[in-house]
Amino acid sequence: MTQDTDASATVVEQLTGPERGAETGPRTVAGRRRWVAAVAVGAVLATLGGLGTALLVKSPAQVAAEASAPAPDVLTASVEHRVLTSSVVTRGEVVAGQAVDVIPQVSAGEGAARAVVTKIQVRPGDSVRAGQVLMEVSGRPVFVLEGGLPVYRDLRPGATGDDVRQLQQALRERGHATGPDEAGRFGARTKAALNAFYRSVGYDPVSATPEGEDDPLVGAREQVTAAERALEDAVDTASAGAGKGSRSSSPSPSAFPSASADKETTDDGDLRKAVRRAREDLAAARTKLAAAEAAAGPMLPAAEVVFLKSFPARVDSVSAKVGGGATGTAMRLSAGQLVVQAHVPEYQKDLIRPGSAAEIYSEVTGASARGKVTAVSDAPVQAGATGGQGQGTQDGGEQTGQGATGWLVEITPGTPLKSDLTGQDVRVTVVAASTGGKALVVPITAISSGADGRATVTVVEAGGDRRRVEIRAGTAGDGYVAVEPVADPGALAPGAQVITGVSRERTDP
Repeated sequence: MTQDTDASATVVEQLTGPERGAETGPRTVAGRRRWVAAVAVGAVLATLGGLGTALLVKSPAQVAAEASAPAPDVLTASVEHRVLTSSVVTRGEVVAGQAVDVIPQVSAGEGAARAVVTKIQVRPGDSVRAGQVLMEVSGRPVFVLEGGLPVYRDLRPGATGDDVRQLQQALRERGHATGPDEAGRFGARTKAALNAFYRSVGYDPVSATPEGEDDPLVGAREQVTAAERALEDAVDTASAGAGKGSRSSSPSPSAFPSASADKETTDDGDLRKAVRRAREDLAAARTKLAAAEAAAGPMLPAAEVVFLKSFPARVDSVSAKVGGGATGTAMRLSAGQLVVQAHVPEYQKDLIRPGSAAEIYSEVTGASARGKVTAVSDAPVQAGATGGQGQGTQDGGEQTGQGATGWLVEITPGTPLKSDLTGQDVRVTVVAASTGGKALVVPITAISSGADGRATVTVVEAGGDRRRVEIRAGTAGDGYVAVEPVADPGALAPGAQVITGVSRERTDP
């Protein structure tokens, strides 16, 4: 202890020597430097010794971890027991079951220089009922009636066909009876019903007789009158001749045959012939009159009616303006239940069939609805093409629009969609396939196929053992596949671990 104290004192003395009056000089400074270097080297050696000790000393947890089995070199997933569906997700547009472009083609009326829009009686967003007048062109109405057959001709009295039958049905629905006219024949009662309908909407019907032409009904009636008078004259002449012969005092022609007797017989025959021919002429004149009467009366111009499949209908847009020319599309109507039309590429079309369940979702409003696929086109259809019924032509043909070509899929919702969804782009999810009930499913990466074509999965047991199970693959969707063990149904169970891949931590360098 004394020696240590003396050594410390010596060091202190050496460090504080100058202040205490000790000797100074080059030898003293060099000694100090050697002493500082020795202290630094000692510190470094002490540090290295501490690090070596730390490496040699391990905690109990570290020792146990190093003694355990190495981490598994494969990735596994659980076998699940659930319903598996395969879905096709695409985009679609909400459209009406029927879309109609109203294109008025009414010729200028009497005294009008050109066909011009004189009234517009609906606005975009309005609901339209059957029998309602939409607009007026050159003083003539354009109205809507219920029916699925497009108008392709003027319907005149005496016409027959399915379009006449449709008109009769539409008039009856408006309260104007057409019986006892035969269905499909434009007869007298149909004319009366059409007259009544036009009066109910505030217009006079158009006559079937073209303007500027003589009325055939007037001429037919005049012919009947003339034929009636000719018959009356012939009968009077025949009666007068017969009476004159009965008053004659001359002997019987059979007693005294002569040329005068032969002449009297000839005269009687001529009179009877004249009467017979007059009656035939009258019958012919009356037949012509009946035909003229059947053809006369009101007609339904194709330009004045639009037929829609169902009501109420909706006015989607109005482009016509009062005072403007009656050219182009005046307005667009939609009718029928709202449906969704989507276009899918060829590789998806075979996954979708009529009757497949579907879900409709609008990101704009958050509305959703379930429905079914009701139609899949047999050929590619250009996206944006719509089936329009043009006013005037009313051909119901497709109007080509702009867009990609794909197979048209129509989805009908189970409950009616709100009208504010019309024209919206929505998300459509179609269930292409389903297990129908709960099934064993594994990730698709768990299935391997051998050279013999058999599909298997590898099960990892609790102790680390592995076994292969031959399976039959079923419905696939969302990265999973429904599987069924081939030999033993109990070879796979929910919760079992199957190999899906190799751990990257064990394989990466």
